Amino acid sequence: MDLGLKGKWALVGGASKGLGFGCAQSLTREGAHVVIVARGAEALQAAATELRKLGTTILAVAADITTPEGREAIWTVAGGPGKNFDIVVTNAGGPPPGDFRTWDRDAWIKAVDANMLTPIELIKATVDGMAERQFGRIINITSSAVKAPIDILGLSNGARSGLTGFVAGVARTPKLAANNVTINNLLPGAYDTDRLKTTMKGAADKTGQPIEAIADARKKTIPAQRFGHPQEFGDTCAFLCSVQAGYITGQNVLTDGGAYAGTF
Repeated sequence: MDLGLKGKWALVGGASKGLGFGCAQSLTREGAHVVIVARGAEALQAAATELRKLGTTILAVAADITTPEGREAIWTVAGGPGKNFDIVVTNAGGPPPGDFRTWDRDAWIKAVDANMLTPIELIKATVDGMAERQFGRIINITSSAVKAPIDILGLSNGARSGLTGFVAGVARTPKLAANNVTINNLLPGAYDTDRLKTTMKGAADKTGQPIEAIADARKKTIPAQRFGHPQEFGDTCAFLCSVQAGYITGQNVLTDGGAYAGTF
């Protein structure tokens, strides 16, 4: 299936590895030009080198997208589209787990800034241009915890749920929906990424169990009996960005191998 993305400009955050890289890779394979952003310059350049093998324009911006300066670096990168992106994939690493009793105001502000306010800033900067051009796709990578909150992930639960509520309203405004601009959230479950490996290592260190035992136990809680692959997540993202997905907006798309047991 041709997703109709050839020549489109996409912005992908957190794209040096993991789910962000998976999204950038799938969009590039569909012929999109991609601006990839991450804070780690070395890993980002390695990702850019890999993506350029697929033949489209890849621009790498090593910046903190949660800051005004970082976002300005994206809008002004040489050879980029300015703010005229056709596709925006927002993605920021989740806040650390812990006991809510230990989190001070600064911890909450940092979580909300990264996982709620930064995506809103990116939406605000690009969405009107999308509406004028009659095409736009915004995908927010959030978390399956939006559907099934996890007690130790309170910072993430709160910040991402705030973004979810915002998107539910703005995605349905006629100026956007009637002008072929969609905004959706992708909710990943357990994917084979560095973040998951770090979490499992922490559990292994705490319990004294081998990390393989921790991983096997986690897989058994997932009906698919495995962890997801970043590339299949990226392919889901690419479809939601496609011309075929123009009638899907304001939705929370859960990709967790069936782990969430609810009907709705």
